[in-house]
Amino acid sequence: MRFATWNVNSVKARLPRLLEWLDTTKPDVLCLQETKVAADGFPADEVRDLGYDTAAYGQGRWNGVALLSRVGIEDVRRGFDGEPGFPDPEARAVSALCGGIRFYSIYVPNGRTPDDPHYTYKLSWLAALRTALVADVAAGPLVVAGDYNVAPTDDDVWDPKVFAGSTHVTPPEREALAEIRAVGLRDVVGRPMKGDHPFTYWDYRAGMFHQNKGMRIDLVYATPSVAGRVTDAVVDREARKGKGPSDHAPIVVDLGDEAA
Repeated sequence: MRFATWNVNSVKARLPRLLEWLDTTKPDVLCLQETKVAADGFPADEVRDLGYDTAAYGQGRWNGVALLSRVGIEDVRRGFDGEPGFPDPEARAVSALCGGIRFYSIYVPNGRTPDDPHYTYKLSWLAALRTALVADVAAGPLVVAGDYNVAPTDDDVWDPKVFAGSTHVTPPEREALAEIRAVGLRDVVGRPMKGDHPFTYWDYRAGMFHQNKGMRIDLVYATPSVAGRVTDAVVDREARKGKGPSDHAPIVVDLGDEAA
């Protein structure tokens, strides 16, 4: 099985690129974030032509997540139990059984600044996600992939000094990630196509991408039964190039057969 996660930063704006990428890369399951369309506006017909079923959860111009699968979609859940809102729950999580694995596509709140109410919301959202995942980890196998909007360590940003005092790198955010992993998930790190750091996000400002001044904030967390089957994981930096790309690159993960 091959699966991937990608913050596409507007599925409509990126649709031609998405369809070409799907046709070339051929993941069995794709977790999408920041689709920025209502569920009924998602281009399900276009991806169906490539063999994909869709479970979309959206709210128009903001947020939005989706799962695309060519190995079936069952038991779709939009949101999760205990999910906080700002003030109402937002379209930030969707999960389903695809090919015998439960996949979550998640888009964690940004947090804005550490003194903003959105930061408190972010921490509450991550804590609620951790609680909600306990049962799914026990049931396994499970993949929780998406834009976490947190760099797990200083090695996951191009220059820690630049981010001092900013969100994405604060100790409470990193501790929230550690607590999610502690419920029984492993960090599947994609190998970089350039440099020593598997960055997945680069600001649109001129030169940031080409100088590889990025962050690793798109993450793949998986139960040991899935992580132990990983034969390759790569950050598809090529998808960040060209005209009109997302500011994120996909992570593509290949799994070998289950142990007998």
